[in-house]
Amino acid sequence: MAFDKALSQDLFQLDAAKEVDALCSKMKSLLVHPLKRRGLVVGISGGIDSSVCLALAVRALGPEKVVALQMPETHSSEETLGISGRLAAHFGVKALHEDITPILEAVHFYDRYDQAVQQVVPEYGLGWRSKIIIPDVSVHQGFTYFSIVAQSPSGEVIKKRLPLNAYLATVAATNFKQRIRKMLEYYHADRMHYAVIGTPNRLEYDQGFFVKLGDGAADIKPIAHLYKTQVYVLAEYLGVPEEIRERRPTTDTYSLPQGQDEFYFSLPYELMDICLYGKNNQLAIADVAKRADLTVEQVERVYKDIDTKRVTTKYLHLGPLLTGSVPEISSTS
Repeated sequence: MAFDKALSQDLFQLDAAKEVDALCSKMKSLLVHPLKRRGLVVGISGGIDSSVCLALAVRALGPEKVVALQMPETHSSEETLGISGRLAAHFGVKALHEDITPILEAVHFYDRYDQAVQQVVPEYGLGWRSKIIIPDVSVHQGFTYFSIVAQSPSGEVIKKRLPLNAYLATVAATNFKQRIRKMLEYYHADRMHYAVIGTPNRLEYDQGFFVKLGDGAADIKPIAHLYKTQVYVLAEYLGVPEEIRERRPTTDTYSLPQGQDEFYFSLPYELMDICLYGKNNQLAIADVAKRADLTVEQVERVYKDIDTKRVTTKYLHLGPLLTGSVPEISSTS
């Protein structure tokens, strides 16, 4: 039996109009207190999450109080700038283009990244492209590991398992991208006295699919309580362009095209949503398996992976830890 979305529609039922009204009201309220800011900055990539966040910001405040930032770099998909530009125009928002390539070059990101990959693919260099992938958790048993897929200028593809040090160096380098983008978001927010929107959905927020002090940093995260399946429902209601709603989720971080299910979640978001919902709401595993077209054993492995990610990414959710007692600051104004 092939996966049938209709089997799980009841899990993610959403009154889109009611949800959007509630979100917009809350966003406006938070801007007044406690944030005391007068507008919103949203980094856009042409992905579904940032698109919905932009649409919500415009619905809440109007386009004149929203700034959309486009922040591509050398490894970005060729279509990213065009799609995000059309998105901003569609909602009547001013788009600011910040090419982050020069900043990445200044911190030697591209050299650091190449050196990390060269630990396992010594010939990797100019003209090569690559991405990181992870095994399908529903099939793979045992310890989860990452592999590098590298493509030479001539088209030859090499796949090698990444040892821990090479993996850590690769991720540490790519994290520059998210932190630089967030730095620019806050620059524009500070100069305009605006607040910064964060774009993670519930799956990403729960499973730690964000960079600490990078895309994990924000003043408001309006869709962190919504499963990605529900984000698509809001996208249609809010009028997000069809070309964005029909795109498969990508990381747009590595130079080779890479789906989120290759890099982090290991399963398509539709199946991950069902499994996460089932686990969160203590549904019978057999029911979850039927809805996701997986075996009970596969769902159990997905559950184990969910638990592992919750433990290993808890650090990402933590704020600065104090070593002594400091009275909590309160304000009545």
